[in-house]
Amino acid sequence: MDIDHIRQRLRAHGAKPAHEEVLLRAWTQALPLDSGRQRPENFFPLQLRTALSAIEAELKAMVRLRAEHAGEDGSRRLLVELADGQTVECVLLPRDAVCVSTQVGCAVGCVFCMTGREGLKRHLGSAEIVAQVALARRLRPVRKVQFMGMGEPAHNLDNVLEAIELLGTEGAIGHKNLVFSTVGDLRVFERLPRAIVKPALALSLHSTNAALRAELLPRAPRIDPAELVELGERYARATNYPIQYQWTLLEGINDGDEELERIAELLAGKYAVMNFIPWNAVTGLDFRRPTTERAKTMVRTLRQRGILATLRYSAGQDIEGGCGQLHARTTAMAVARASASVSTDALPENGIKGVAQSGLARLHA
Repeated sequence: MDIDHIRQRLRAHGAKPAHEEVLLRAWTQALPLDSGRQRPENFFPLQLRTALSAIEAELKAMVRLRAEHAGEDGSRRLLVELADGQTVECVLLPRDAVCVSTQVGCAVGCVFCMTGREGLKRHLGSAEIVAQVALARRLRPVRKVQFMGMGEPAHNLDNVLEAIELLGTEGAIGHKNLVFSTVGDLRVFERLPRAIVKPALALSLHSTNAALRAELLPRAPRIDPAELVELGERYARATNYPIQYQWTLLEGINDGDEELERIAELLAGKYAVMNFIPWNAVTGLDFRRPTTERAKTMVRTLRQRGILATLRYSAGQDIEGGCGQLHARTTAMAVARASASVSTDALPENGIKGVAQSGLARLHA
């Protein structure tokens, strides 16, 4: 389902551009239709008024809340079911933010991420992406949208940019509060500067060493970290939004002094912020997050070198709420229930803990 389909549906019922604007604004902002200056009975043509209840029901049915888990940090991780039965995650974050998914699964295969272990199942349509925001706004206020959930936004670029445009116009989200997260793709740097709504950009760096980064992000484009920083800097200066560099901290892998020195060199004088995020434990993966003191030392060291750096904790760490974990647990339980009807030996004893690991020995070597 994409936004153009919704527009065509409205036009088929006699909607003009002004009617579309009112309806899309109400949907994206989770507002009642009579909240504006125009009363629906006085403003909408009869054919559209007759179809309104069915259209509103269709928009709400696009995504539905399947499960919810609350974290001690105030976050709420939602498992959202799509019309075809597939599920994705979105997270209500503190400070009126929401993190949404752009794909069912992901093809990048980051070795520390649960979503990447499942592979890509399908893209989300632009309307399905926006529908997650509409759902979130029915639950609490939303002033910031991060495209950092399941999936790689650059692999679903047309739909993501279409969703961003609607959210930045009828959805009334400030453009710098729409955050496009990517591992880096040349198409992003070609398309985003030409977009009507230019989002802020978050680049998943994770290492300044090209070989190590290729190990951590096995199917990401092979762009040297130094080149990626230069591309990000160009976009930051063009939009006047600082680039957010995301760095998942993995003990003994990318938390050393050599990485710190290289970060300081790459980001010197850049319009950027480095966000260190201690790894959110994933069942079945043999990584560890560094100590809190080590993470704080890394932040202090960069600040002393003139680099803006922050320490952020992934929402919902107390409930294993990293990206894809709720989806994976639900999928594993469904598989277990289905298998139990055939054989009690269908799954490893520890469920998803029994999933085989690959490539970790090379990372620790």
